[in-house]
Amino acid sequence: MILVTGATGTIGSHVVRLLTEGGLPFRAMSRRERPGGVRADFDDPASLARAVAGVDTVFLLTVPPTPTADHDIALVTAARAAGVRKIVKLSAIGSGERFDGATVGAWHLAAEEAIEASGLVWTMLRPPSFASNVLWHRALIQAGEPIPNLTGDSRQAVVDPRDVAAVAVAAMTGDAHDGRRYDLTGPELLTFADQAAILEGVLERPVRITDTNALDRLPAGMRTGVGWARAGGAAYVTDHVPRVLGRPAGTFEQWARDHREAFAAIP
Repeated sequence: MILVTGATGTIGSHVVRLLTEGGLPFRAMSRRERPGGVRADFDDPASLARAVAGVDTVFLLTVPPTPTADHDIALVTAARAAGVRKIVKLSAIGSGERFDGATVGAWHLAAEEAIEASGLVWTMLRPPSFASNVLWHRALIQAGEPIPNLTGDSRQAVVDPRDVAAVAVAAMTGDAHDGRRYDLTGPELLTFADQAAILEGVLERPVRITDTNALDRLPAGMRTGVGWARAGGAAYVTDHVPRVLGRPAGTFEQWARDHREAFAAIP
């Protein structure tokens, strides 16, 4: 039995899809009652105990409103008590690096260290920006307004979230990836302007950007990570996705083509 946290989010929803397609037993955890799922809250230890009961493996994805390792650690505590064997954690690229006097992804690093110290089998997944992040700006794109560029001229190997989910499922359903940290990048380095240009070609409509250095408006933990990426810290490509999946990592252009209709349907 696999427990999927963050089951309704960008990565978790793809994990759920892949497990369903594979006929694999899983339990989707969310804070609201959902058919076939389990309701639990990271701030409610009793609910976490119910969520992990009878579970062998956990896909751990937390998105606390303020960056903190508390939610990860609460789940690890419940998992150990329930006899869970393995945790596959969604972390972030650069976690543990030093930048501008602070630690990049400090809360992810603290969670990773807690998982390592727990005695559980683990795999850490560290992606950079997701290709799907441009969906945050689809209303602006639809309106012909410029979209904000927080990362300047820096380049990142933005990754298709479907690839991240596929690696997560591979790690959860086999032992070849136990004890590994994977930087899950896409196959090419792109600036935000490059992404906008690719999207413009796919959508066949103007996609303009506006540079903004609004880092001071981000939470401290996120500010350090974005600043590190803006300074070029994430400008590298790895072979971890193709090594795990046995195929090339998806490109940003392919992701954009596959999701073209999402930019036409503004909720």
